[in-house]
Amino acid sequence: MVETIIFLLLIGLVIAGILVNPIVIKRRRNRLKRRPFRPLWHTIIEDNLPIYDCLSPSERKQLQGHIQVFLAEKQFIGCGGLQVTLEMKLIIAAVACLLLLNERGYYFPKLRTILVYPSTYLVNETTSIGNLFVEERRVARLGESWINDQVILSWEQVKRDTTNWQDGHNVVLHEFAHQLDQEDGKAEGVPFLQQNSDYPIWAKVMTEEYQQLCTDIERGAKTVIDSYGATNPAEFFAVATETFFEKPQRLLKKHPAIYRLLQRYYQLDPVQWS
Repeated sequence: MVETIIFLLLIGLVIAGILVNPIVIKRRRNRLKRRPFRPLWHTIIEDNLPIYDCLSPSERKQLQGHIQVFLAEKQFIGCGGLQVTLEMKLIIAAVACLLLLNERGYYFPKLRTILVYPSTYLVNETTSIGNLFVEERRVARLGESWINDQVILSWEQVKRDTTNWQDGHNVVLHEFAHQLDQEDGKAEGVPFLQQNSDYPIWAKVMTEEYQQLCTDIERGAKTVIDSYGATNPAEFFAVATETFFEKPQRLLKKHPAIYRLLQRYYQLDPVQWS
């Protein structure tokens, strides 16, 4: 009898923990967001994120809060002899958290660790050739997003991208867009949307725009969205996100449907930042 009571009490505690945990997390995050943003942090972001001064006061305040939560919850690890500094962490966090403005994210829930290499890094890549042969080769990469728990970045590329904002290339935006896409455990270019009714619209617009990009690339036409987006639907979403944040006017002019779709998803209008 006593053992049964103890067992039921333990079960009750486990259930209570499951129910309380999200509340505890939310409270902790709110406390982090309310902390005063250090002047040094503000200066670092202002000096390294060109879009920062274009944000509204409300958006800047939100971004600062998101950065504090991001830095508290994610681990940064330097690779290839790189010592990760506070400045590196702040710049990466600031760009990544642009995707979370207006409370539309859950801080990349599967992500635990950001690995940062000094520059381009090499990985072993295995590809199948027909049914009989497997080719393994060393390839250079600038960034990766893993479904389980990691994002990998080249610091040299991060700096190049923040310095050349508006060129449509941003490895942090790209890899963290993949994180949003991968929240359901799959990489297919379809992140979690606000309402079920949004999915058919998303599928229609994204499919049409993806196919159009593939056609334009085959014809050799100049495109606003980088050709890498024609690799597959997952890469298309990530590249379209880079374009949305870095070339909003051109994207709106050439591809209004996809601009409006991403505007609804991110709940932002980057055209106004210009």
